[in-house]
Amino acid sequence: MRLKPGDPVIPVELPAIDGSRFNSASWAGKRYMLSFYRFATCPFCNLRLHELISRSSEFGGDFQMIAIFDSPLDHLQRNAARHEARFPILADGENVYYRKYGIERSIAGMLKGMTFRMPTLMYSMLVKGFIPLRFKGNLLTMPADFLVDENGVIQTAYYGKDEGDHLPIEEIVPFSMKKNQ
Repeated sequence: MRLKPGDPVIPVELPAIDGSRFNSASWAGKRYMLSFYRFATCPFCNLRLHELISRSSEFGGDFQMIAIFDSPLDHLQRNAARHEARFPILADGENVYYRKYGIERSIAGMLKGMTFRMPTLMYSMLVKGFIPLRFKGNLLTMPADFLVDENGVIQTAYYGKDEGDHLPIEEIVPFSMKKNQ
């Protein structure tokens, strides 16, 4: 079942690529974005992480981000650590939170992304070097983004329509700038 604006956020506790165990309860009172990605070597996902990191100066100073991947921790560590993100990158290889958040899998979404986002796919692989040599995770997993306010309430629930579809950064920036109530 999909979550929607107004729903309370479901607390997340998962292993992070730095070897720690992350618990979203430690972020009580903060605004953040919780993003679900596909597998660790997904070209679209890695390009999105790169974009978020490179544009992080546009977000409000108190705003946080969490990235969750549909991959086991060891695979995620080998493939996502190079981003050197200043936010937690977590592994949910068992899809515990993917199920709780209603993250979908879609053959049509995968094919749509590969077809209509081909220039982005090629840019990610050929220019940025995000080449998916190994797959550990489900190829059919669709992305999703959730903007969570300081009260732990989901303000935006964005379920991607294809494998490269995320909440536009132009919609994240204003939310990130709001001061905690």
